Amino acid sequence: MTRSKYLLLSVLFVCAIVLAACGGKSGSGKTADGQNDQGTATAGAKDENVLIVGMDDDPPQLDPHFSTAAVDRQVFHSIYDKLVDVDDKLNFVPQLAADWKISEDGKVYTFHLQEGVQFHDGTPFNAEAVKYNFDRMMDASLGSSRTAELSLVENVEAQDEYTVVVTLSSPFSPFLATLADRAGMMLSPTALEEKGDDFQNSPVGTGPFKFVERVKQDRLVVERNEDYWNGAPKIEKIIYYPYSDENVRVTNLKSGNTDIVNKVPPKDVEDLKNNSQLEVSEKEALGFQGLYLNLESEPFNNKQLRQALDLVIDREALVKVALRDMAVPSAGAIPPSSWAYDESVTVTERDIEKAKKLLAEAGHPDGFSFTLKLAPKPIEEQLGQMIQSMAKEAGIEVKLEMVEFGALIDQMNSFDFDAIRLGWSGRVDPDGNLHPLFHTGGSINYGFSDEKMDKLLSDARETSDQEERKKLYTEASLYAKEEVPYIFLYHEIDFNAYKLFVKDFKQLPDNMMRFHEVSVQ
Repeated sequence: MTRSKYLLLSVLFVCAIVLAACGGKSGSGKTADGQNDQGTATAGAKDENVLIVGMDDDPPQLDPHFSTAAVDRQVFHSIYDKLVDVDDKLNFVPQLAADWKISEDGKVYTFHLQEGVQFHDGTPFNAEAVKYNFDRMMDASLGSSRTAELSLVENVEAQDEYTVVVTLSSPFSPFLATLADRAGMMLSPTALEEKGDDFQNSPVGTGPFKFVERVKQDRLVVERNEDYWNGAPKIEKIIYYPYSDENVRVTNLKSGNTDIVNKVPPKDVEDLKNNSQLEVSEKEALGFQGLYLNLESEPFNNKQLRQALDLVIDREALVKVALRDMAVPSAGAIPPSSWAYDESVTVTERDIEKAKKLLAEAGHPDGFSFTLKLAPKPIEEQLGQMIQSMAKEAGIEVKLEMVEFGALIDQMNSFDFDAIRLGWSGRVDPDGNLHPLFHTGGSINYGFSDEKMDKLLSDARETSDQEERKKLYTEASLYAKEEVPYIFLYHEIDFNAYKLFVKDFKQLPDNMMRFHEVSVQ
């Protein structure tokens, strides 16, 4: 989409919003962004027990075993339960696993499961179901995105109906953190067998809400699981709408078409905080934002060209101008909120002369060109344009290409890119940020393979001593600054905004929206 067309579309969106706001309740038809309203303009009223959620994108994948996008997980927390969860302090707490025991050598985990839990299709959740899920994720022939996360799992045994024993090939300190995410989400084996590839279009879990329907790029609907093992939710139905245009997302919240949104744009935070009809919550994000580089092809298979691009970017300027100081410049994969954060890993300072020297040494004294792909959002366009301008000073030509989010993920997975402006939502344990990105074969590794890095990350996994792990992650982060397989830009501060009648919503540090305890009053 050209820039002129994009701006025209944004204008049309805003005009539609104004007309919708003037017209009052629409009953049916379209909301401001052209999505089916389903009578949900009244969700802003308190007479309907329906929650309308505005998300930053349409979830590309509804099967946790194959998901690679953070927005997927927002919906997953309604449909699926995990073996373990986290609390507001990022401590591990029981979910489908009522309790667990870890052997002294750190290699055997025994999970005692909640009894009497059923999947949404009425089939029982038990130890055999857990084993089925592990076997599916670990089957290399299926290409699950979770396979690498469970690479140290040697054996899974259903010891009895409600006891599962997982044996690891070596100690793995982040194992519980792994199970507090998608690898710990349990899918119905019966539904997987019956639906096959279509499971991703009609998912079945044990969560507080059941899947009802999904119209891609329009809406996703779930309804209350009356038989939920942990008590039925207070909300009857949730309708998720994707608003990839951040301006439309915020305007729908303010006008009443939406009750709660994630990913509040930095430019709108203060305005929403001053809105008497809204609450705004915030947490430091666990992840990082930057540029993924394709190291398997030119130009970024050349380390000096990666280093040169890294040096031309002024991160302080990006944060101040594009992000309105609602983020912090990034030096690596570990955010300031993590116990593994080390101030000695400093943010790369802009140095045009050094970048030019590297270009000359690499045989590119006049610079080089590459295409940077971005999601079609105003803030992404601004970031892209700033990076483009900064790089130009060293002779580096950055061509910007806007690509719809789902297509962007597909192109990443097929290595159809030079560079992509995306980040990582982050994990509870720092291993979940560094290992997928830097270890050979990692799920978000695009061509980086280095024995030294692999050893550092493997050693950090195997020790249970937190101080020793921190030292290893610091060494890995410093080494990554030298090799530049990924260009770090900033760490987000994550904002959610919601109407005053949305009660008991709690934003956890993993920034995933959970609605089991939420009510609409």
